[in-house]
Amino acid sequence: MPDSRFNVKYCVLLPIVLAVTIFLWCCPPSFFGSLGDVLTVTQQRTIAIFAFAALMWIFEIVPNWVTSLMVIVISLLTISDKSVWFCLNPQDGSVFIPMKELMRAFADPVVMLFMGGFMVAIVATKYGIDVTMARILLKPFGRNPKMVLLGVLIVTSSFSMFMSDTATAAIFLTFLAPVFASLPDTDRKGKTGLVLAIPLASNLGGIGTPIGTPPNATAVGNLDSFAGITIGFGEWAMRMIPFVAVMILFAWMLLMWFFPFQSKEIVLKIKKDTHRRTYKDYIAWITIPATILLWMTGQIHGISSNIIALIPLVVFTATGVADKNDIRNINWEVLWLVAGGFALGYALDGTGLAKALVDSINFSAMNIIIMFLVAGLICYLLSNFISNSATAALLIPIMITMGKGVLSSGNAALFNSLGGQAGLSVFIALCASIAMCLPISTPSNAIATSTGLVNTREMAKIGIIIGITAFTLGFFWITCLFPFPAA
Repeated sequence: MPDSRFNVKYCVLLPIVLAVTIFLWCCPPSFFGSLGDVLTVTQQRTIAIFAFAALMWIFEIVPNWVTSLMVIVISLLTISDKSVWFCLNPQDGSVFIPMKELMRAFADPVVMLFMGGFMVAIVATKYGIDVTMARILLKPFGRNPKMVLLGVLIVTSSFSMFMSDTATAAIFLTFLAPVFASLPDTDRKGKTGLVLAIPLASNLGGIGTPIGTPPNATAVGNLDSFAGITIGFGEWAMRMIPFVAVMILFAWMLLMWFFPFQSKEIVLKIKKDTHRRTYKDYIAWITIPATILLWMTGQIHGISSNIIALIPLVVFTATGVADKNDIRNINWEVLWLVAGGFALGYALDGTGLAKALVDSINFSAMNIIIMFLVAGLICYLLSNFISNSATAALLIPIMITMGKGVLSSGNAALFNSLGGQAGLSVFIALCASIAMCLPISTPSNAIATSTGLVNTREMAKIGIIIGITAFTLGFFWITCLFPFPAA
């Protein structure tokens, strides 16, 4: 029997996406109102490409990373200086983007940063560093179920700051299985709380560092490329790790309230690593902490975190710690998804569409606080149903463009006092990461649901409360308490 979801995607949703894209590509410029008076051919094509990407990401007709690849290829063929011949001759002063500018989206420094982060995660898993560290870090929390729950939240969120939230959730759900098993069947709520702690901590922990989750990388990359604002690893971590700590404590209290333990004691039974140590183990154990230390002290030694990310890649491959199979296991889908977001940003900026949008919108009449809140709310709502990476890639370039308009208006002083383009972009990235209401909201949620120990209603209840709290606290945290430099 054919899959009805497949039929709906390809027989209903795909024609809608294509119809909207073709219409925006071919419609008279007057359709865009006052913007149409200055719109060039390449700018109108960029609008159509942007709409195509947004709808494809929302409907997930194909995997999100495939959409990103399609965006890059379509852009190369239609708005680059190496476009197909019949796209190269508009007589309206259109600006074509250098082909190399679009192609470098695949090797953007932030993409390299993520690649290094993925390699650290792969090697940590391969040599048992993750399990060993978890055993050491959980041991101080003893056998009290409430303290074990806090330990799971702290350790999981700590790992998620430097590893994929998906990988973190998978690892911890795997090696903490004996902990779940140690609780009696009658203590279902306790088990549910422990399982929910892992996706909550994975999603929240990623907020703490620029490499913790793709939306953070998207914010950092777009700010650097299109606003000239560089946020270092330490600068981000110094502000956002305390936010994560506050949210982790709140999540701990929330889980204890809704999912109280019946058991009085939990015996941790994490299998010890008994394999024989080799020189590769020692190289991994030295390199990973050294890499994290270099990332944390970037403001002291001045080495870019993007360059630091390449150090473990070189060390691990040159010494045989990582082989070609490990390279294949890098999450290339996420890297390509992020690259597609950067390509969209290049298109907005390079064709002049960003400036045209700025000039067509009366930012001086817009309330800055409302702009922050509405943008964050849109990001939060979308991220509960589509990839948080795709949502951030979609919204952050737009908000940076809007920010440029605000800076040229009478609201510039207020905007800068709230962190300016940096504050707005970081807030959008945060809102993407706190969307965790449903099993489809994040891979970590889906992994937790697969255990059978948590249902959708329980996940939604906790996810909504965490989301509302993090949204409210995050806004004040980023704009008032610990703002990023505006420029």
